[in-house]
Amino acid sequence: MTMMEPVPPFTSPGHGPNSRIGIVLSHGFTGSPRSLQDWAEYLSAQGYAVRLPLLPGHGTTWQELARTPWRQWYDAVERAYDELARERTAVFAAGLSMGGALALRLAASRPVAGVIAVNPGLTFANPAARFAGVLRYFIRSTPAIANDIRKPGMDELAYARTPTAAVHQLGLLFADTASALPRVTAPALVFRSAVDHVVPESSTDLLRRRIGSAEVEVVELGNSYHVATMDHDAELIFERSAAFIASVAGRKHAHVRA
Repeated sequence: MTMMEPVPPFTSPGHGPNSRIGIVLSHGFTGSPRSLQDWAEYLSAQGYAVRLPLLPGHGTTWQELARTPWRQWYDAVERAYDELARERTAVFAAGLSMGGALALRLAASRPVAGVIAVNPGLTFANPAARFAGVLRYFIRSTPAIANDIRKPGMDELAYARTPTAAVHQLGLLFADTASALPRVTAPALVFRSAVDHVVPESSTDLLRRRIGSAEVEVVELGNSYHVATMDHDAELIFERSAAFIASVAGRKHAHVRA
């Protein structure tokens, strides 16, 4: 059993006027905060208060992830939100892949100001994943789904194996989030890579059909694969998400003052 070098969570209290705004970021399945580190640092540099937790079962061994129920992943994101909400006037939820699903799930149960999802996962590309609940008793793990990145030399520091039991938990999270989408009424900004070898287009289609928000923008990323936050379109994601946060927070602040 090989232990990964731990990737620490990222926390920033923010500075200046933007410190009244909080942002919870969530990394993806089998991944680590490394995949969102640059995004977190960019938003922190804008003055926003940022929380990027290391999700339970991640950053150690795939065997530990196999023992971790999806509710623990969600609870970590919810705790980060509650932490920020105590001292901020508005909190946004954002995430990559499974982290996008967690952000949407959070928006269904907490009054987030807005949601930003990069290649959010809600459905599986591999039909066999639907049977992970049975397969986990016969196949403990499969090869990694990590580092679907077009840009050379990038490493998101994810597990080398994908535990089948955790895929089953991921399916439960997807189903729970899909059923909760009508309760997501906050403005949503979604980034979708034109080529994604991990999350199928059906995830974005499902989000469009079921989300309760009247304000949903989907931005296509033409030069990135799945882990777009570390790919050629990363700067576009960072800039567009910061503009989205400023716009939505500005409207919310103006409404409160009125």
